[in-house]
Amino acid sequence: MDANKKWLSIPKEIRSRLKNNVYCSNCKDAVEIKNFTVEDDDFGIVLKGKCQQCGQEVARLIENE
Repeated sequence: MDANKKWLSIPKEIRSRLKNNVYCSNCKDAVEIKNFTVEDDDFGIVLKGKCQQCGQEVARLIENE
């Protein structure tokens, strides 16, 4: 299964929570990720995008179950 299919297989409510809980090292807080891509990783999938607040690059690993 490709990364995007894995992402879309997660219930919409949980995807929303994951998108709104990405750590930004610049803001030192959990932020919303914007303009992200979904990529395969050995451990699951990774969201890679920008912090909504400051624009710095951020990423979030979502591990396989």
